[in-house]
Amino acid sequence: QLQLVESGGGLVQPGGSLRLSCAAPGFTLDYYTIAWFRQAPGKEREGVSCISRSGVFTNDANAVKGRFTISRDNPKNTVYLQMNSLEPEDTAVYYCAAKRSSSGFSCGFAGMDYWGKGTLVTVSS
Repeated sequence: QLQLVESGGGLVQPGGSLRLSCAAPGFTLDYYTIAWFRQAPGKEREGVSCISRSGVFTNDANAVKGRFTISRDNPKNTVYLQMNSLEPEDTAVYYCAAKRSSSGFSCGFAGMDYWGKGTLVTVSS
C-alpha cells in the first residue's frame, strides 16, 4: 500500500510563504497523479491543486490561483506545493493524495486512491 508523507507545514504570518512536500518512501510517485487537499476546522475537505504524472498538466482551485504552485521533481520522487501570499483563510490541514493515472488526468476527491496523514498550516499574525 502506498503511504504518502507530507512535510513542511507550520506557522507563518499573513503574506508569508511555505513549501509543502509529499513523498512516498519505497515507491515511485511518477506513476501517480498527485493532488493537494486541505481541510479547515468545521469545513469540508477541498481540493487545492493537482499535477499529472509528468507535470505537464496542473489544476488549481480558484482560491489559490496565482498564489500556490504545484510541481514535481520525479528524480527526487517528491511533489511540492509552493504557497505564497498566504492568508489566514489558508489555515488548514493539508493532505497529499495520489491517484493511479492509467485512466487519465483527473483530480476529484473520490478518485484518489491513497492519502497522507496531513500537515498543519497555520497563517496568523
